[in-house]
Amino acid sequence: MTKLKGAMKLGGAWRILISALALSLMGSPAFAAEGLDGSGLSFLWALPFAGLLLSIATGPVLFSHTWEHHYGKIAAMWAALAVVPLVLSKGFGVALAAVLHTMLLEYVSFIILLFALFTVAGGILVMGNLRGTPAVNTGLLAIGTVLASVVGTTGASMILIRPMVRANDDRRHNVHVIVFFIFLVSNIGGSLTPLGDPPLFLGFLRGVDFFWTTKHLFSEMVFASVILLALFFALDTYLHGRDDKLPPLPDKTPDRAIKLYGTFNFVLLGAIIAAILVSAAWKPGISIKFPGGEMELQNIARDVALLIIAFISLKMTPKQVRAGNEFSWGPIKEVAKLFAGIFLAMIPVLAMLKAGKAGAFGPLVALVTNPDGSANNAAYFWASGILSSFLDNAPTYLVFFELAGGDPGVLMGKMAMTLAAISCGAVFMGANSYIGNAPNFMVYAIAKDMGVKMPSFFGYMAWSCAILVPLFVVITFVFFR
Repeated sequence: MTKLKGAMKLGGAWRILISALALSLMGSPAFAAEGLDGSGLSFLWALPFAGLLLSIATGPVLFSHTWEHHYGKIAAMWAALAVVPLVLSKGFGVALAAVLHTMLLEYVSFIILLFALFTVAGGILVMGNLRGTPAVNTGLLAIGTVLASVVGTTGASMILIRPMVRANDDRRHNVHVIVFFIFLVSNIGGSLTPLGDPPLFLGFLRGVDFFWTTKHLFSEMVFASVILLALFFALDTYLHGRDDKLPPLPDKTPDRAIKLYGTFNFVLLGAIIAAILVSAAWKPGISIKFPGGEMELQNIARDVALLIIAFISLKMTPKQVRAGNEFSWGPIKEVAKLFAGIFLAMIPVLAMLKAGKAGAFGPLVALVTNPDGSANNAAYFWASGILSSFLDNAPTYLVFFELAGGDPGVLMGKMAMTLAAISCGAVFMGANSYIGNAPNFMVYAIAKDMGVKMPSFFGYMAWSCAILVPLFVVITFVFFR
């Protein structure tokens, strides 16, 4: 009952925001989409976006109880601070076009894909137990790294984290296993397709080809993954040897044969991929126009297909399989509400970035631009990466996508290395902290509940600074000089 009341309150916060917007919009007679000129906006317009991202970054750590019960209200507040002034100062036409463009063309498709992947991956259950030897652990990490680009970093993390913990629950030294799991499965592994990580799907929605990331991020992803897997194997071999010299601990989960349940969901994962590929190839030329843009038939069909696939998964998957995964709707509800706020608060920021040097972010443009006017790819890699370490990597990716010009044709062509740098920075460096990417904190919580003595927020960062930062320096010199 308490949860129901909480949900009603959170829903009420968004109803208040919508009502405020409606009242504000009614005061303006203009209904034509006039376009939002970012060159006339001051840096103050970015404060709601920054405030929301900082709330997301610090809320679960600094005021977790308040955040857990009121994150919807907080997101609605920041969204209102961005959109309502936009309506009052720029007029109905500009605000309506900007809000509809963002929500109908980007947010809806974004959240539907996450919902479909979350639902289908949550119907795949891995039972049984293996012994966590260095070879087995390295193999599981390698499988998870590849799987992340197919079912997403969240899906792969959900499927494999519990088997990984069970395989190592009789070892004294097992923290490093989960740390490398976050590095590889929850982040770097999701580099090769738009399904892998939310930033890349936002790029796909902006016009980046589905297999562009597969071709242009393959070398960087393999380079990083092979080095991390080799380093893990060496460290795990050393620590496993130390464990063998001590009296054995009781094994909470004795070895049992591995069994997969809900395997029909693998077929549905294939259907998700097929739906996205068809939507990219099929161009019927039919669309529904609205102030701010138009919804193309192929994209509408894709989103409807994804919802149908998710519904089939819910109906076909036995309840005990989802129970075994401790499946709940809480995570996807949180993502849906927070990203609704993010997309709305981001509207003025993206307009300012589109203005380039004429906008308030002119100094940032100068930072990632060489004296001859070309893009500084190393700066793009580190700037997008550092922000993705502490803020959500999906909106961070969009910020730098726009900063680089926002034209997918140009970014996939002569600026391909720049787009690769932005993509790698957003996806790879999400592993630098627990809050860099959504699966990180989820893995931390599950492992901790299962008895792993996980490092603190800063303890984890000591691991990432010692291992990942030197790796990213090497990647900079090898790929982005």
